[in-house]
Amino acid sequence: MNDHLVPHSLHPVGGAARCAVAAFVLAGVAWAAVALWQLRLALSGMPASGLPDQGGGRHRTLTALENGFHIVSALAGATTVLCAIAFLAWLWRVRDNARALSGQPPRYAGPWVYAGWIVPVANLWVPRGIVVDVHRASAPGEPLPRAVNWWWGLWLAGMLSGTGLMYKGSTDDVIARAYQNVSPLLAADAAIIGAAVAGIFVVRALTAAQQ
Repeated sequence: MNDHLVPHSLHPVGGAARCAVAAFVLAGVAWAAVALWQLRLALSGMPASGLPDQGGGRHRTLTALENGFHIVSALAGATTVLCAIAFLAWLWRVRDNARALSGQPPRYAGPWVYAGWIVPVANLWVPRGIVVDVHRASAPGEPLPRAVNWWWGLWLAGMLSGTGLMYKGSTDDVIARAYQNVSPLLAADAAIIGAAVAGIFVVRALTAAQQ
């Protein structure tokens, strides 16, 4: 009797999964645009007037290319926030479904679905742990999809690089770095784009396991 009731107690996840996949695509495209703009800045070379931040609180007028980078960078930040919201909405649903399927409480309490991303040190493994637990409950005995480790490894690389998602400097600072040494910036961008692509496969794999 209970076995027949379990499927009807599951939350539908198809719509949330499609939103998460679309958000990952947007984020990947946005960060690819950031990388392209940084490369254009590097190839154009620093203007004769020097860096945008002249020091002593003085800033010169930005070039058209620099202004464009400000816009692209802001759009990338917005799509990253949108991607986070869509992914967490999907993750919350599949986590609840995993609990219904296994009949066991999740290893991490509900607040960790959000706090796991921002609590120092814990954010190095808790989000991946939540995803792994969802997979184990949804597809017991099945090997963990390789995309999970690719997604998490690339995410950490982009987050911890000091030049990507967690960079604390201003956009003008990033422009200065693009003029002086663009390679670390491009490497961080590549990691973020790779994490977005792998994230699509993670969402598809876990969603398929619950459908």
